[in-house]
This record gives sequence, structure tokens and C-alpha cells, in this order.
Amino acid sequence: MSPPDPEQPDTGVWRAAARQWLATVLEPRRMPESTTQAAALAVFHNLPDDEERLLLQHCRAYQRARFDAGYQALTLPRDKGGAGLTAAHAAAFAEEESAFEVPASTELISVTVRLVGMAVSLFGTGEQRDTYARSFLRTDLLACQLFSEPGAGSDLAAVRTRARQDGDEWVIDGQKVWTSGAQFADYGLLLARTDPHVVKQAGITAFLVPVDAPGVEVRPIRQMSGGASFNEVFLDGVRVPDALRIGRPGQGWEVATATLAFERTASGGGNRRKGGTFADVLALARSLGRTQDPLVRQQLADLYVRSELRAATVDRVARASAAGGRPGPEASLTKLMASDLLSRTGQTAADLMGARIGADTGEPDTFAWTQHLLGAPGYRLAGGTDQIQRNLIGERVLKLPAEPRTDRVPFSELPGE
Repeated sequence: MSPPDPEQPDTGVWRAAARQWLATVLEPRRMPESTTQAAALAVFHNLPDDEERLLLQHCRAYQRARFDAGYQALTLPRDKGGAGLTAAHAAAFAEEESAFEVPASTELISVTVRLVGMAVSLFGTGEQRDTYARSFLRTDLLACQLFSEPGAGSDLAAVRTRARQDGDEWVIDGQKVWTSGAQFADYGLLLARTDPHVVKQAGITAFLVPVDAPGVEVRPIRQMSGGASFNEVFLDGVRVPDALRIGRPGQGWEVATATLAFERTASGGGNRRKGGTFADVLALARSLGRTQDPLVRQQLADLYVRSELRAATVDRVARASAAGGRPGPEASLTKLMASDLLSRTGQTAADLMGARIGADTGEPDTFAWTQHLLGAPGYRLAGGTDQIQRNLIGERVLKLPAEPRTDRVPFSELPGE
């Protein structure tokens, strides 16, 4: 066994201090953790703008307190603006945090802190880390992710948004789609093709684009659940200073790969509630008097086992991650398990309710599940499609032969959405 790192605080002592700090800013978690309110069962937020802004306000207050206390970006190296701690410290904090009523988060908060903030910290200049990464990690600024396009979702190497250099500026033209929270964001981390004459991956560059810049237009996309948390973003002659380029010209593929590895970890893990849970399904079965049905009991047992397996896998991946290291392909496994569990949870609830799921009859604890059912399919796309995750696991983890793809980048080199 290797000796403990003298520069790292003892995990037990550090955990106790974190627990003490959490108790000063949050209330203990109320048990049981089960609710059938539509807002809680929704996989993606479906709130009016004023309610969404209030939600963001509460969440940002906690994120700022966490940053100021030194509990944000725990495994990010100190020279990159993080705490420089180990994965064991991050896992300990997550475990302690789960015992408290953490303010409900949003996709935009997760993207800002766990994706864009980390990407700028890793690839940005010292000035960019001081000016932007710190503000993203503290949520003083909010950032969306401008990666996917109508013709380049999972195949990001095919991005068509163009950026041409004009002196000390870049002029950007193109279209992005499925952008969560763009209507509330200050910046977007954007991928654009800057050199069309080289191999597709080598000709992409990453930029921070102010969402309020002239030429940027955000259009909401109405989802089948009724909400509009996603957007199309159009860029028409948008001028961005070279100082907002993240990484070297042509390094965008590397920035995207690292960012999307963080995205899969954020999608597959974390404490943020996404849709209904096993506890909600169990409460539903009890309210309907179905818990003595042997088939129902079998369904519930299967759902419980899958929930526990996912939680154990998330914990294992978190503990195995090197301090400050970038998540590897194992993050695809947690993302795949998360999307599968959401679909199974919704289907089990629908099986329990039967026709009740089709219309609002006024019965409590029933029709609210439609928010989960209509949102779960979208989670199979967010953060990289299920098909992409399976190929990543097959090729990078199981070392299976690559699937022949003559017209696109091999799956083994594909970061996802």
C-alpha cells in the first residue's frame, strides 16, 4: 500500500469539516425522498421563464457558497483553479451532501459548472481561467454548450458552423440545436470549423461566444412535454475576439472530447434529481394497492436492483477517477445506465396506472407521470446517444473490433453529442 500523500488532507477529517459546513448552509434531507409533483417527475424542466429564473437564483446562491468555501471543482488541479483533491474527497463530499436538502439544479447549472467551467480551466489561458473559468465555477456567469447541429449531432466531426479569422477577431456563421438553457446563458462554448482543408477532426476550434453578441439569435424548441428548455441558436456574422478562443486553433476536437466525457459523468451521476425514482414508483404502487400482485412485486424488485446497481457503478467510477484526471470511457457506462433506468422507471409507472396515464382524471399521483414518460426518451439523446455509448464501451473498454464506417469518423474517435 502506498503511503498517504502528505499534501492531501486526511479524508476522514476533511469529510467531518465538509459535513459541518453543509449543516451551516443547508437543511437536513427530508425523508422519504418521494414526490409525485409534475415538476419533480419531469426529466427536463418545464417551467415558465420567471419560475426558471427563480430556480436558477436559488441554485446559484448555493453554488457560490460552495465555491467560496472551497468545495467546488474538488479534483481539478490547484494550478487550474480547483481544490486539487482526490476522487475519494469528491466521493466523500457527494455522500455527505446527499444527506441535505440541496437546492434543485438545472441542466444549465450542470453545463456551466461541470462542463464549460472545467473545459475553460483545462484548456484556457491563465487570463481566461481568471476571467471566465472562475466565474463559471462560481456561477457568476452561466454558459450553455453550442456543439450539436442539425446535421452533426453524434457525429461532431461533421460540424458545418464556420469561423474565419479577420485580424484579431473571428467571424462565425452557422446553426446549433438542442441547446439547453441558451435563453438564460451569458456565454456558449462553441465548436466551429476553422480549416476545411484538413482532416475533419483537425479543422475544428473552440470559442466562448457571448450569447448577447450581435448576430446571435436564440429560438426555443417546443418539446412534446409542453416545455421549451432546449433551443436552436443561429449565428450570422458573429464577431468574437481571438481572446475568446479556447485552446489552439484546430484543438477543438480535443476540447470537445474532454468536455463530453465530463458531460457523460454529469448525466450518469450526481445528486441532481432527473425524473421519477424507484421511491416514487413504490409509493405509486402502494397508493394503487398493487404491492401484493406478484408480477408487480417482480417489476419493483427489478427496478430496485437496477437503481442500486447504477448507484454503485457511479460511486465506483467516481472513486476510480484519478484526482484531476479526465473521465474515461467508463463514463459512458454510467450515462447508459442512467438513461435506461429512466425509461424503465417510466414504463413501470405506466404499467401500474394503465389507462390512468392517458388523461388527467383528477386522481392524485397519476397524470403527473406523463412529464417523466415524455421526457425520458430525450435523455437517450442528451450527452451522447445510447448507440454512441454502446460503441464507446465496446471499442474502448471491451476492445471489440471497430464498426466499419467509411464515410464518418470511427466510433473509437467519436466524443458523442
